[in-house]
Amino acid sequence: MKKYINKLFILGSLLFLGSSCENDAELTTLKSVSFPSEITVSSTKIVLTEDTADDQVLLVSWPEVTFPIDAPVTYALQFDLVGDTSGANAWLKAKRIEVGTAVLSKTLIGQELNKIAVDLGLPIDVEGKLVVRVEAAMDRKVFSNPITLTVTPYEKSVVFGEIYMPGAYQGEWNVDIANSLPAIAKGVYQGYVTVLPGYGPVFKLNTERNWAQFYGAGATNSDMVNMSTKDFALPGEGSFQVKVNLNTLKWSATPYSWGIVGTSQAGGWDNSTPMNYDYQTKTWKITANLVTGALKFRLNNSWTINYGPADPSTNTINLDNGGAYDIPEAGVYEVTFKIDEVDPVSNGYPKTATCTIVKK
Repeated sequence: MKKYINKLFILGSLLFLGSSCENDAELTTLKSVSFPSEITVSSTKIVLTEDTADDQVLLVSWPEVTFPIDAPVTYALQFDLVGDTSGANAWLKAKRIEVGTAVLSKTLIGQELNKIAVDLGLPIDVEGKLVVRVEAAMDRKVFSNPITLTVTPYEKSVVFGEIYMPGAYQGEWNVDIANSLPAIAKGVYQGYVTVLPGYGPVFKLNTERNWAQFYGAGATNSDMVNMSTKDFALPGEGSFQVKVNLNTLKWSATPYSWGIVGTSQAGGWDNSTPMNYDYQTKTWKITANLVTGALKFRLNNSWTINYGPADPSTNTINLDNGGAYDIPEAGVYEVTFKIDEVDPVSNGYPKTATCTIVKK
């Protein structure tokens, strides 16, 4: 009898172990995930020129990808040369553009696609082949089938010069010390301005630091008319990126502000405290009451572009670095942030910037 009991015990153990292995296999097996249909592009043949650098030239769209886990899916685009998309090193040299969570399309303007094409090595003013695919990521990454594009890139002109922006934001209309907007392309200028409370939003645009030639508003606020006495007007108080195109005689202003973020300032990690742009020193500044805690910098109250110190003992801050400065004691601090950003849409944001944090 004892012999039979031992045999039954061994048989039961084997069945239990077999069942456990089967359950474990079921739990650890990844279910297949793929794009349910092909991605699409607005055009497969694109000729890029400097005149259309700001135009929308490519729209990539894709279907929603469903993962077995109920969580947000993050999408990105990858561009590469046809010859670099196979073999052991496939797609390792690809240019990647983060799109975001639950976003199913991405539009590129001419200068963005041109930079990708040139960086990947397509010859200037000659048709070349690029491939684009979509990456979907959650607990793993899956990729769409690629689409081949025929792209003709252009050589960006080396540009110099600046125009000037005398206006009420100064407190006085003084063209001698007015904000300067440096050239970022042929006939295109870009810079930043802050309208403080109590200061007016109106201004002119001058080609020199004098009144020999200037531009004012035309039929609309965005129209530029030579020697017009009608003032341009910014949207109101706050900080803006101002872009002027002498080729089209149009200008625009977009809300734009660097800010401090972290547990040392009022908004914590959720809301930045915006800084003001000092046009004379080309520096972002703020004087604020801070408490003990962390501090770093980000753009437009978003984590898309942010800087933190790789080494908190220095004034150098690094793009997308998770580090932060430690504010050791509460008090009033003057904080400055300076960045050499020249046409970041085309060139990207620099890897480093500088800052100062001084207790008053």
